[in-house]
Amino acid sequence: MLADPRVVCESTITELAGTSASAASTVARFCQRLGFDGYRQFRAAVIAALGYDDARLGEFDLGEGEIDAGDAPEEIAAKIAFQEVRAIQATMAALDLDATARAAAALGGARRIVLYGAGSSSLTAQDLCQKLARIGRPAVAETDVHLALSRAALLDADSVLVGVSSRGETRETLDVLRAARRAGATTVSITNATSSSLDDVSDVVLRSAVRESRLRSGATASRIAHLAIVDVLFVLVLRLDFPQLSESLRVTYDAVRSRRGDH
Repeated sequence: MLADPRVVCESTITELAGTSASAASTVARFCQRLGFDGYRQFRAAVIAALGYDDARLGEFDLGEGEIDAGDAPEEIAAKIAFQEVRAIQATMAALDLDATARAAAALGGARRIVLYGAGSSSLTAQDLCQKLARIGRPAVAETDVHLALSRAALLDADSVLVGVSSRGETRETLDVLRAARRAGATTVSITNATSSSLDDVSDVVLRSAVRESRLRSGATASRIAHLAIVDVLFVLVLRLDFPQLSESLRVTYDAVRSRRGDH
């Protein structure tokens, strides 16, 4: 790592162990001796220390990543690509996989699943709902807060409520999560906030890692990162009963194939 610190940026713990002819447990203990919780936190710190963004700016042939009103269309396109790739990479580097696995287990065993997000956050909720529906999970996404509150109030201990809020302070989302928690449901939230009111009403919090730019609010970049979290969450749910759930995916794909023009 001292000879080539960037190997950490590009490697999983298993890959780094192989490169260094050691074991993953050795790498984990090394990171803990340095004061980190584990390899994921250590890797995120190395990426930050190396100014990994500089390398990515070079890939996209950019001098800097902030969008300016005077940028040419091709510069704007390149900067948006850079920002969204950065959002996904940073989120995956920092994502709490234990928490994600707990959320997946709750979704996999739930009798009822309600998803809610206000504004642009509703798109993330709808995306997860669509994925869960493809494998027969009893999920519904609400965009109307009154309907979401009504559904949340009727949940129970065998249910899950997933709330999405980029800043973690959206009043409607917090109210829906509170209603679900009062009803006894497991509450899961997806957010970009490192600390927010969501923490007080959620059993599991899944956090993205997105920096806002001047001309683009966090909504677009956060949504890209949130969709990446949804993809990880969905595959973990799928893995719980892969033979049956993958068959559900095949059956639902066949059901809509005639509408796709590829039959």
